[in-house]
Amino acid sequence: MAEKHCPISAYIETNGLVYFARCLSKIRLHARGELREDFHDQLGTGFDGRLCAFLRVDYPALRDRTLAGGSDEEILAWCFEQGRDLNETDLIVWHDFLTKKGWKDGTTASLIKRKASSGLSDRHEIETMVEYFEYDEGRKA
Repeated sequence: MAEKHCPISAYIETNGLVYFARCLSKIRLHARGELREDFHDQLGTGFDGRLCAFLRVDYPALRDRTLAGGSDEEILAWCFEQGRDLNETDLIVWHDFLTKKGWKDGTTASLIKRKASSGLSDRHEIETMVEYFEYDEGRKA
């Protein structure tokens, strides 16, 4: 049985776009049977779904294109061809949305629950979902 892994950090940028590399990382790990099981239910939903909606591409098409091969940059270029291109303002809006999600918004309750289930309730520096991922997945302690 393959060893199970977490995807890469949501902070990693592909041509200025945060989270894209993480979404592709999850697709590739899942296809190889190496994605940690607690990520399976969120494939194509949550931030993955929001990213696809932002790019105006369907998740199944993105999954298929990713598994066909190519670099993250090549796959992002494909997204621009299939959906829409992004300008500097789009990148700023997405970055600010993603990196602040969970901080005093509709996702705060979910963040609090996730922190509790991971034994991180006392970690007050974790104020966003993306920051939670960093701690939950062992990139920060």
